[in-house]
Amino acid sequence: MPSSLPAQPLRIALLQSSGRPGSVATNLKVLDEAAGRAAAAGAGLLVCPEMFLTGYAIGRDEVHRLAEAADGEGADAVADIAVRHGLAIHYGYPERDGDAVFNSAQLIDATGTRRANYRKTHLFGGFEQEVFTAGEQPVVQAELDGLKLGLMICYDVEFPENVRAHALAGTDLLLVPTAQMHPFEFVAESLVPVRAFESQMYIAYVNRTGPEGEGAAGDAAFEFVGLSCLASPDGATRVRAGRGEELVLGEVDAALLHASRETNPYLRDRRPGLYGSLS
Repeated sequence: MPSSLPAQPLRIALLQSSGRPGSVATNLKVLDEAAGRAAAAGAGLLVCPEMFLTGYAIGRDEVHRLAEAADGEGADAVADIAVRHGLAIHYGYPERDGDAVFNSAQLIDATGTRRANYRKTHLFGGFEQEVFTAGEQPVVQAELDGLKLGLMICYDVEFPENVRAHALAGTDLLLVPTAQMHPFEFVAESLVPVRAFESQMYIAYVNRTGPEGEGAAGDAAFEFVGLSCLASPDGATRVRAGRGEELVLGEVDAALLHASRETNPYLRDRRPGLYGSLS
């Protein structure tokens, strides 16, 4: 194994929860409780779903009202939780920057330091395209415990170019908070493990769960399907949540990562000179 990779696996916790949409205070309490459980189980990193801090299907006005800067009060509260429990936290939230609001995710380490902030580059559907401004930086990374972490959000992972860009930049573990809904369960079940295999990395895909928001007919606007998972570079699903509220734990093993990269020739056998016409 290369000396740059850690000798011990990183245990990570995936928090599959929608919390309470519209209530930042309640969601911080949910996060605090989950961080305590994750730390007690030996996790060094807790990954939360897309827009966890505020809720996803809360409407344009509420998203814009609750949006805050990357170093705002919500970030301070998450940092406090990270320090008290001694683990890094990756969470989704609406980020305000001037007049623009982004669908963002931020990584805060166990010292309370903000390590990386990512703005979703591919906005899904009319709701997101109306509410958010698209980000323009496709590859955002941070080092944690000897691993190179990459940040992405939901729909972004469905574009193979995005994940391959992370592979070429050396990402070992790709964090993907998501708000993935019915009837697209195949993304969690099939697509994510394939992405991990074809680009030779771990992918932590962490979803919301249950109905959220109100549709035009009075039914739920979205039905989030859970199925959060940790997929590994050998194409296996190391851990998989069910459909409800759940905290699941898995390990990112640098030895497995190295062995898989040695065996799988995809990245070595690429012929970039042939691909120019595809872009």
